[in-house]
Amino acid sequence: MTALPPPPAEALALGERLVEQIRGELRECGGALPFSRYMDLCLYSPGLGYYSAGLQKFGANGDFVTAPEISPLFGRCLAQACAGVLQDCGGDVLEFGAGSGRLAVDLLKELASLDTLPERYLVLEPSAELRDRQQALIGSDLPRLAARVEWLDRLPGAGFHGVVLANEVLDAMPVERFRWDGEAVRRLCVHEAGERFDWAECAVQSLELSAAVEPLCREYGLAPGYESEINLMLPAWLQGIADVLGQGMLLLADYGYPRREYYHPQRERGTLRCHYRHRTHEDPFLWPGLQDVTAHVDFTAVAEAAVAAGLDVAGYTTQAAFLIDCGLERLLEAAGGPDSVDWLQTVQQAKTLIMPGEMGESFKFIALTRGLDGALPGFRMQDMRERL
Repeated sequence: MTALPPPPAEALALGERLVEQIRGELRECGGALPFSRYMDLCLYSPGLGYYSAGLQKFGANGDFVTAPEISPLFGRCLAQACAGVLQDCGGDVLEFGAGSGRLAVDLLKELASLDTLPERYLVLEPSAELRDRQQALIGSDLPRLAARVEWLDRLPGAGFHGVVLANEVLDAMPVERFRWDGEAVRRLCVHEAGERFDWAECAVQSLELSAAVEPLCREYGLAPGYESEINLMLPAWLQGIADVLGQGMLLLADYGYPRREYYHPQRERGTLRCHYRHRTHEDPFLWPGLQDVTAHVDFTAVAEAAVAAGLDVAGYTTQAAFLIDCGLERLLEAAGGPDSVDWLQTVQQAKTLIMPGEMGESFKFIALTRGLDGALPGFRMQDMRERL
């Protein structure tokens, strides 16, 4: 932790206000807070959580860089996948958690060039601070298309037609943390340990958690002391989208694994990670509210919840395969010759998006559909649904 640069004084003051809020909830619930609630407060507490306060998050001056921030190639390739669906069923694009707004800008520009603009581009963004940033960027970069963009506080009504996008959304959903003792699942909670927070076993166990996790521990032969996490909010979240999706596609992009890899015996401390100033570490109790806290995605759980909600699992592949199938090479060819500075920069950006040691293999795409037939752009070159 000594390698991490300390936050400025004003950020520490903001974090201390969140710490006091967490301590208040700890007192109300008897001294032990479920980790899912702690993570929710750290990320989304109004005005204080990581995604709700006004701290820089994205880009070189933030804590991490997402694919849309790396290159417009990402959004332009996604536009190819969206265009086919919009041509089939028309309607809108709905983006969950639009970050800086960069993906919306790149997508709309490319869809305009393809003559397949959606009727509306809807953004479901819980953070007022991020919403302001998105509105400013779209207003400056897309003045002619800005009128098509609308911000929502909740999902639209039933009968939605079009595309729902969620890029790096699932990894930021609060998860439950557990320990397997060889016989039973122990729910891990948060308690006060001096001036900071730390792990503790919850006195009151969760029947839902035990029912979901115990069969996995036995099936994969996990050793006593194995720790990991599970997203129990996922089924309800997907069901909510399925309830409003009349026809179209839900396209999810995130880092994660199929279940057998997620709960691999050698991954004995799970996937919980924190991001601060482009450094990754495993202490979620350091500077609450001032760092990103994430967990990888169990894509088998995504597929199971989708089927239970009445959706079709139409494709699952790596980010590299998805982008290449959506025309990445063609976009590179159109970027100019190898003597061009812009071309060299664009090629370097593409390598970051698709190389195995970068984002190409660790990030996956999964398409969940209703009322669509035929192969989807992005999944024609490689489809790994049999691994789920």
